[in-house]
Amino acid sequence: MKLTACLCEKPWGQVDVPAQHKGSGESRIGEVAFRHPAGIEMPVLIKYLYTSERLSIQVHPDNRQAQAAGYPCGKDEMWIVLDAAPGATIGLGLKRECERSEFARAVGDGSVVDLLDWKPVARGDVIYNKAGTIHAAGAGLVLLEVQQSLDLTYRLYDYGRPRELHLEEGLRVSRFGRHEDERDCSVADGASRILADGPYFGSAWCAGALPAGLPAVADWQVVVVSGAVRHQGAGYQAGQAFHATTLGGLELPADAVVLLAWPVQEALAKAA
Repeated sequence: MKLTACLCEKPWGQVDVPAQHKGSGESRIGEVAFRHPAGIEMPVLIKYLYTSERLSIQVHPDNRQAQAAGYPCGKDEMWIVLDAAPGATIGLGLKRECERSEFARAVGDGSVVDLLDWKPVARGDVIYNKAGTIHAAGAGLVLLEVQQSLDLTYRLYDYGRPRELHLEEGLRVSRFGRHEDERDCSVADGASRILADGPYFGSAWCAGALPAGLPAVADWQVVVVSGAVRHQGAGYQAGQAFHATTLGGLELPADAVVLLAWPVQEALAKAA
């Protein structure tokens, strides 16, 4: 089943995006989210992100925090850098540990921008952004994002833009320290590999072949990153996505790359 590519304009989006993700006229496309054509909510959401300027400094709650606020789940997310302009960065965690009160003062006087740890990124980098990590995507990026299906972002600082901030909510769920995650890696070598296998979703980079260690059964979402593939007789091009209950019948040529994502059933059971 082909998933619907839902285009979303953002002030920080890009005009020069691939044809399959273009809006009308000079639309600045910031997000392209793949959703069920019948509007059914899926536990894992995959998006393209196109950035022309820095996004807000923000944070997401974890499962426990989100459920306490009346939401079904929290928001862990993973980014694969598909393209990065020279000097592109992503803010991940803080340069040093600090107290909540110190961080709040830094937000107030704008020095939070310098407190954030802006890390250089390049094509192929993979970053796992755990809930509670203070972060901001930089300018000049094309990211493929896999996330828990929650549209909840607490903006902590937005460079003076006239948008709502959520400082108190964000301070309650933030970790005021550095970003470290053993899942961070790179796919620039062109090898297929498992990128994540929980706790809330799994994902895999498949460059011409499926990697070892995939679940025997899963609720698959498949995004064609490059090339063209076929699945059970249907064809899909780069920038398109589909849902499948089996990978049987997937034709993945040597010059094609797909991203697989799937919910982790144990995590879903605990959240129920």
